[in-house]
Amino acid sequence: MASRVIPVDPFDLVIFGGTGDLARRKILPALFRRFVAGQIEGDVRLIGAARGDMDRDGYRAMARAAITEFGGEESARKKDLTAFLDLLDFVTLDARGTEGWEQLAALMRPDRIRAFYFSVAPALFGDLAKRLHKHGMADDLSRIVVEKPFGRDLDTARDLNRTLARHFTEGQIYRIDHYLGKETVQNLMAIRFGNVLFEPLWNSQYVDHIQITVAESVGVGGRGDYYDKSGAMRDMVQNHMMQLLCLIAMEPPAKFEPDAVRDEKLKVIRALDPVARGNVVRGQYEGDGTQPGYRNQVGNRDSTTESFVALKAHISNWRWAGTPFYLRTGKRLRDRASEIAVVFKDAPHSIFGADAGRHRNILTIRLQPNEGIELGVTIKEPGPGGMRLIDVPLDMTFAEALGPEEADFPDAYERLIMDVIRGNQTLFMRGDEVEAAWAWTDPIIADWEDEGAPPLAYATGSAGPDDALMLMHRDGRRWREIRP
Repeated sequence: MASRVIPVDPFDLVIFGGTGDLARRKILPALFRRFVAGQIEGDVRLIGAARGDMDRDGYRAMARAAITEFGGEESARKKDLTAFLDLLDFVTLDARGTEGWEQLAALMRPDRIRAFYFSVAPALFGDLAKRLHKHGMADDLSRIVVEKPFGRDLDTARDLNRTLARHFTEGQIYRIDHYLGKETVQNLMAIRFGNVLFEPLWNSQYVDHIQITVAESVGVGGRGDYYDKSGAMRDMVQNHMMQLLCLIAMEPPAKFEPDAVRDEKLKVIRALDPVARGNVVRGQYEGDGTQPGYRNQVGNRDSTTESFVALKAHISNWRWAGTPFYLRTGKRLRDRASEIAVVFKDAPHSIFGADAGRHRNILTIRLQPNEGIELGVTIKEPGPGGMRLIDVPLDMTFAEALGPEEADFPDAYERLIMDVIRGNQTLFMRGDEVEAAWAWTDPIIADWEDEGAPPLAYATGSAGPDDALMLMHRDGRRWREIRP
């Protein structure tokens, strides 16, 4: 089964913050892999823009080093790499001043798709948008890509939306969430709406509960300064996990079109009940003798910022009334694993007696690592001596089911950047969607601040604070084991 690569139209792409960490690790390698795949061809120009004193050759040398380090196996193809680097240019530019803007405008070509990637601090988004408009680069073919964090709360998100709306229409603003570019995340919609097997069961009548886990085994690393001002709720729950929740819970859109999909996601967020204080747990990891604890790592021994959040949410609509959604995310946990588990109810009556035990079907969507889908089913254990039931997985790990070549699907940034060029906003957040997510998240954070209690300590390599376990145990349920 060979995948089909459809080249995109000619375009100009400007990467503001073109020498930064995101550009080096993700954006440039993603563009190179799409070039190798044949999706970027013809008359294309890729322009890095940053304050650094660098010329075109210097930028190409930096890009070569970045792609060699982060680009995967394709980086060994020297011929491809040389051809790709020929597409690159660079402009030294001041986002809040006048330097470089005339030079950048001179590089823009008429009648070309223009994409501007804001790989910079959110405080610069408004300045960049204003100057793009002032220097005549914001036309009907222009679009901007905005990285998170998109605001720090509802008020700042609204301000940012208003600022960008002065210079670009909503149809030109692409708020990127790399989780939505993951192959398995997109498969959520294919599983639900492309298979008659699941959709009739996708409701509170048959689903006992849903667990969403995004666990990391690493600490905050070099992001300590940013993370200590953000925390797990702002960094993960308000955006990444909210998007996963929406895709799981949304109603079928009338068509697979950007606004039809985003309308249904917005309805989910607006139907979320407020989270009671007793239904949310936050924690902060401790050191283990070999690795520093959170406070040492961020350089703030009095920090009350959470590195772990677990909560129980309810959606007040006909489909999900009474079905709890359990969300859990944290750093320095037992392993690196992200999954969604749809836990179906037990059969209404067991004909096999008490010795057969309790068995239930679980649909697991693994986002990372080992992307794939697994459906747990109950069968008879082989052998004589009565009816003994066991649970076994119907496993579709992509690498095994599709073969190693097909399982090597594009990185999330590859897919999302190509969607920007195509003008497809399906996998990008809309302004009202972002604001609705903050409107639900803000009261939780405000309640923590009013309460004044510090996060609960948890051990490095654990599953989080014990209170998070009790969040489910008191409901007669258990978290799934964190494993890759």
